[in-house]
Amino acid sequence: MSAILDSFDDVSKAAPEPIYQQIKRVIQQRIASGEWQPGQKLPSENDLVVALDVSRMTINRALRELTQQGLIKRIHGLGSFVAETPRHASLIELQDIALEIEQDGRRHGSKILQLASVAAPADIAAQMGLPAANQVYLLRAVHYQDELPIQLETRYVNPAAMPDFLQQDFTRMTATAYLLGRFKPDEMEHRVRAVMPDRECRELLQMPADQPCLQLTRRTWKDNRVVTHVTLTYPGDRYQLGARYATNEYQLR
Repeated sequence: MSAILDSFDDVSKAAPEPIYQQIKRVIQQRIASGEWQPGQKLPSENDLVVALDVSRMTINRALRELTQQGLIKRIHGLGSFVAETPRHASLIELQDIALEIEQDGRRHGSKILQLASVAAPADIAAQMGLPAANQVYLLRAVHYQDELPIQLETRYVNPAAMPDFLQQDFTRMTATAYLLGRFKPDEMEHRVRAVMPDRECRELLQMPADQPCLQLTRRTWKDNRVVTHVTLTYPGDRYQLGARYATNEYQLR
């Protein structure tokens, strides 16, 4: 971090340009040159206040304006980072988020919030074609790229289809990787919507209160029964959802 702080050596109170503008210019130049890479952590406000002998308000203004320009991301409790291109998730293929992250040379991590047998909520039971309050397996987990949370997973699994689900260690592999190794879906359904996260979701994904999420809900079928019902919630600025396919495979209407 000291090497990054050295980049601000030319910032001077004697210069005609306002201090906050000088700080912005240094950061903009280092990002544009590629010296500072996407995901790289910037010095904290406290570090910059001490190193430059300026007010916190000055530092905050520079970082706030860079955030508004989309050059940096400020994550509550973690600090400021060079902004990354949003990760892309397919709407057609089933993809393992751990594999996606690791193929980019980053580190995947996860935190298991809940892994248990529960009575299916009425709406979930209906969507899975199960009797009301039928027991289902529930996995709730947060997935991280390096230290940054990028996905909240809420997954219901039909015990009749995957009886060994609760015995798996999902800190060593994702539920997607496990399920893809066990069956190939006959059908899939994807639904996407924008939502405002509740307090728990905001805290788990370390998001500001006014930022929306992208929410992908997926059902998979095998042998005419729903095997999984999963809701994947992403911070809106850290993910994008889309698909590319050959048009001759589909009838245009």
